[in-house]
Amino acid sequence: QVQLVESGGGLVQVGGSLRLSCVVSGFAPENFAIGWFRQAPGKEREGVSCRVDRRNGDVRAYYADSVRNRFTIGRDNVKNMWYLEMSSLKPEDTAVYYCAVPRDPYTRYGNCLQHFDEDDYWGQGTRVTVSS
Repeated sequence: QVQLVESGGGLVQVGGSLRLSCVVSGFAPENFAIGWFRQAPGKEREGVSCRVDRRNGDVRAYYADSVRNRFTIGRDNVKNMWYLEMSSLKPEDTAVYYCAVPRDPYTRYGNCLQHFDEDDYWGQGTRVTVSS
């Protein structure tokens, strides 16, 4: 059974940093795609960042314009987790953050943020609050 567990959310001041983690179990595809999404109160869920690790060694990362140069998506091979390093946080970054992996084998190219939907595997979310 595929499980995704996020952690690392919390309360942080404007300009601060947080590192979110996502542990994925029961899932080992040849090409691994993972996405980070967020949903702020009263707003629709939006893509934040995604990363694709292909079997041939190619790694691609994509970011929403609103977080580019502030957030970094990465992989901790030792801990077998994926993380979202967030810095220079702004009040508008306040949201519940979710990680997701595709349900079907990932063979697509281009911005992976566009390739996730409700049928994929999602975590339960971790809340980030940025106070001013």
